[in-house]
Amino acid sequence: MTSKENKFSHVKPGDTEFTSGGLRDFFVYRDLGIAEATGGKVIAHLVRANNAPEEGTGWHVHGADFHIVYMLKGWARFMYEDKETLVEAGDCVHQRPGIRHFLFDYSPDMEYLEVVGPADFTSVGVEGPCAVPAPGKW
Repeated sequence: MTSKENKFSHVKPGDTEFTSGGLRDFFVYRDLGIAEATGGKVIAHLVRANNAPEEGTGWHVHGADFHIVYMLKGWARFMYEDKETLVEAGDCVHQRPGIRHFLFDYSPDMEYLEVVGPADFTSVGVEGPCAVPAPGKW
C-alpha cells in the first residue's frame, strides 16, 4: 500500500464509543479508525476494563507482525512466557511475534492503547509454560 492509498484519519473522543464484542468479553473497545485508514495494515484501539478479572485471557499467542500495549490508566499483570510482569500507567510493552502470554489481573480503571499489525490479527490458545497467580479482588 502506498502512502496515497492510506487515508487521513482524525478521531475525536466523541466520534466513537466504547463497545463490547471485541476479543475479550470482560473488556470494552473503542476503535480509533486506523484499520480503515490503513486498509487493514494496522489496528489501534483503546481497551478498558469492563468486569473484574475471573479467569483472565488464558495462555495465548497472537498472529501478528507487530503488537504494542501502552498503559494509559491503572495497571495489569501479565505472564510473558514464565515471567510475571506488572504493566502500569505510562509503561509500553512490545509483544514480540509468537510470545506466549496471559493477562490475569488488572485494576478497575485499567485502560490501554493497543496497536497491532495486521488489523485482522488472530489470537490462538496455547499450552502455558507455568502456573499463573490468581487475580486479586476488586
